[in-house]
Amino acid sequence: MPQIEIKEEWCKGCYICVELCPREVLERDETAFVRGFHPVVVVRPEDCTLCRLCELLCPDLAIAVSEED
Repeated sequence: MPQIEIKEEWCKGCYICVELCPREVLERDETAFVRGFHPVVVVRPEDCTLCRLCELLCPDLAIAVSEED
């Protein structure tokens, strides 16, 4: 299963990763409110295909995707 790390302190809440994930692996956490926005959380890591769109398109480099050993 892929390992998806989101660095909350770098994320600015643009949600590009949420909108562009083809498998809806990421979502906004509507239960939390941090620094003026809802943080992004990994909700379905088992559905990740390692396309890395979230990592490549994040303007703040807040997402790292890797294969789990």
